[in-house]
Amino acid sequence: MKKNSIIFRFTSIFILIFCISFTSCQSNEDPLGEIIYPDPEPEPDPEPDPNSVVASDELVGSYTTCNDGFSNTSRDAPDLANAINVGTIDDRTCYSDYSESTVDGKKWGVYNITDGSNHLDTSLQPRMERSLTRSKKTGVGSYAYFTGTVRILETGKTNSSSSDGTYIMQAKGKHTGGGGSPDPAICLYLAKPVYGANSDGDQVQVSFDIYREQINIRGGEGSGRSIVFLKNVKKNEEIDIELKVGFREDPSDSSKKIHYADAIIGGTVFNWNIPEPEKGTESGIRYGAYRVKGGRAQIRWANTTYSKVEKD
Repeated sequence: MKKNSIIFRFTSIFILIFCISFTSCQSNEDPLGEIIYPDPEPEPDPEPDPNSVVASDELVGSYTTCNDGFSNTSRDAPDLANAINVGTIDDRTCYSDYSESTVDGKKWGVYNITDGSNHLDTSLQPRMERSLTRSKKTGVGSYAYFTGTVRILETGKTNSSSSDGTYIMQAKGKHTGGGGSPDPAICLYLAKPVYGANSDGDQVQVSFDIYREQINIRGGEGSGRSIVFLKNVKKNEEIDIELKVGFREDPSDSSKKIHYADAIIGGTVFNWNIPEPEKGTESGIRYGAYRVKGGRAQIRWANTTYSKVEKD
C-alpha cells in the first residue's frame, strides 16, 4: 500500500509538470496554432549630426527665386564701398546682392544664389563671383595667387547627383588654337552636398565633398572635363584655401613649361598640371558662388588676398 502511494505521488507530480510546460508553450500561440512573436523593440532615433546646426548668417526656410531691388541691369553691379573681399564683383543673380556678415568677430563676404536667378544671361547658370586681374604673361615664374578662408553653408541640390553642387572658385585662362568658350574655365572647384539628420530628424546638408572639375583638352567643356574627388569638409567649417595658377619649368625638359593649377584646401595639397601648356596665354582666378541647378547656394569668404607676377 505504501509503495502504491509513492507511485501515485510521483505520477501526480509528473502530470503537473507536464501541464505547466504545455500551458507555457501554448501561451505563445494563437488559437490556430501559429506562433505569436512579440513586437520588436523600436530602433532608437539616430543622433542628430552636429554639423546640421544653422549658422548665424545662414538663410533658412522658403524663399523666392528673385527679390525686389536685386535685378541689377549689368553684371558689374554697384559693389559695397570698401568691400572686404578682393576683386571685381560679377553679379548675375536677382536673388540677392553681395553683402557682408560678422560671425565671432570676423567679417565675411556673403554670396547667395538660387536656381533660375540669372536674369542677365538666362541660358547660363547664376553666379555671384569676384574676378581678379589676369597674369597675362607665360614666362617661367609667372603666376596668379589667391588666398582666402571659406565657409560653405549650402550648395545646389537636384534629383541627380551629377547636377548637384556649386563652384566655390575656378582657374581661368585663354589659349591659342581655338576651342571651347572664348573665356574658358581651366578647372573649377565644386562642392557637392552630403546629408545627415538634424535635431528634428530631417535630412539636411551637413558636409560637402570637394571635387576638381578639370579640362582634358584646352577648351574642354561637358564630357571634355573630368571630375576628381579631393576631400570632404564640414558645413560651416572655416577652410583656409590657396590657389596658384601659373607657369614653371618642366623638370624633365628645361626647354618646356608646365602650366599648373595648385591648390591647398584645409591644409591638404592638390597640385595639377594643365594639359597642353604650350597653348596657354594667361592665368586667372575667380571665386564666390557659381552654379546652382536646383535649390540655393550660400558661400562665405573672408581673409581674401591676391597677387600676381608676370615674366616674359
